[in-house]
Amino acid sequence: MRGIRKFDEFVKENIVKKQKADISRAEFLVKESDNSYNNLLEMIDKIKIEDYNANMFVKSCYDILMELIRAKMLLEGYNASGFGAHEAEISYMRVLGFDEKDVQFADQVRFFRNGMIYYGTQLEAAYAKKVIEFTRRIYRKLKETIKYNSGTK
Repeated sequence: MRGIRKFDEFVKENIVKKQKADISRAEFLVKESDNSYNNLLEMIDKIKIEDYNANMFVKSCYDILMELIRAKMLLEGYNASGFGAHEAEISYMRVLGFDEKDVQFADQVRFFRNGMIYYGTQLEAAYAKKVIEFTRRIYRKLKETIKYNSGTK
């Protein structure tokens, strides 16, 4: 896995395009992320994290975080699409002021999530637990970055 590039490189390559802020889509993504996060917490309470279900938990965590990152990008007038879009969205965490170790861990989750989808990678429960703890911590920080024109969070 190579290091993740800087966000402005994705803009220069037209993977990320500047557009008008899309507040309604951003609000939808935040609500979806909130619902998915609450579902994740409920699943953790009711289902023991095992090797056989680790992928489900990691995918869920990844989707929760990506929806919030996309929402913030949309509020700021950015939209990523095409090959490299997910990497660009992870790179945006730097713009938001996240520590490099958090950006690198999020990129690792992206890499493993791609492995699950495209190559049949099976992750272990121990890794899923690390991703869940990361999600709990980063979710709150991402939510704090999201403010709408109406001043609500």
